[in-house]
Amino acid sequence: MSLSIATGLRAIRQTSVAFGRRGYAAAAGANTLLLVEHKDGAITGATLNALTAAKAMGGNITALVAGEAPEAVAKAIAEFEGVSKVLTASDASYEKNVAEDLAALLVAVQEKNAFSHIFAGHTAVGKNVIPRAAALLDVAPISDIIKVESEDTFVRPIFAGNAIATVKSSDALKFVTVRATAFESAVSGGGAAAVETVAESPKVGVTQWAGEEIQKSDRPELASAKRVISGGRGMKSGENFELLYKLADKIGAAVGASRAAVDAGFVDNSLQVGQTGKIVAPELYVAVGISGAIQHLAGMKDSKTIVAINKDADAPIFQVADYGLVEDLFKAVPELTEKL
Repeated sequence: MSLSIATGLRAIRQTSVAFGRRGYAAAAGANTLLLVEHKDGAITGATLNALTAAKAMGGNITALVAGEAPEAVAKAIAEFEGVSKVLTASDASYEKNVAEDLAALLVAVQEKNAFSHIFAGHTAVGKNVIPRAAALLDVAPISDIIKVESEDTFVRPIFAGNAIATVKSSDALKFVTVRATAFESAVSGGGAAAVETVAESPKVGVTQWAGEEIQKSDRPELASAKRVISGGRGMKSGENFELLYKLADKIGAAVGASRAAVDAGFVDNSLQVGQTGKIVAPELYVAVGISGAIQHLAGMKDSKTIVAINKDADAPIFQVADYGLVEDLFKAVPELTEKL
């Protein structure tokens, strides 16, 4: 407990601390390393949002692409304006985002290049790798930022988004994860960065990739969808989510769920929206049978338009909804689907 408190205090202190070790870059002029996430040969959206955040500080941006065959992704990220150099590291463990190996790689790259900042998306990968690498370098990470004030000052939500903190870090090296929904996605073009290979690709080897089970769907990916329909405990069973799937198919939406629905076993946890799930900010968010607990609101309240369907007129979800319908969802959803 004492270590956790000390780490938290160091992250927000206002005093300056001079580090005489590890050769970290000075604060004047950002020199940023961007960890590039990719899947099936494509750069993930969260990385492009993190690139926009890194560009807000100015200075140089170096992209790090690690994977079994990172050349194609490296070529793609090199075409983005603001990226001055691309580093590649090849290994099968990097392809599967084994956190221990990726953290060791970040440390090795940092030791050689002395970056002032290391950025990544606030994703499952970023949340797994960045704190590990920061701990290895004795630095307090700054997570889930929504705004860049300066090279050493960032804005991030706390208490499930009920308060906003401005954090000034005196660490010479700053590890930062970026909330994707808070920044525009960078657009390819205007860049021609040189691509170099990392000389050494250290691997810890304490964890090995065993396998994965992927649920495939023709619907949009939840984190990046422009329309999202989510169900809560009020759906009563997993079979009843079929009502939402039919509505989602009508309007080209992704399907999500509250933590209560996931914990009840209605749907897989990959659909969870909320503080401990996915953070979304679509153009349209439809909450069906969701009461509106703080944990869920933290993951969707930045949506452009929020529609709530709930038979309880006093449900907290109506306090953040732009449009609310007090009605039994088992009557309202089929009627809505039929009329679309």
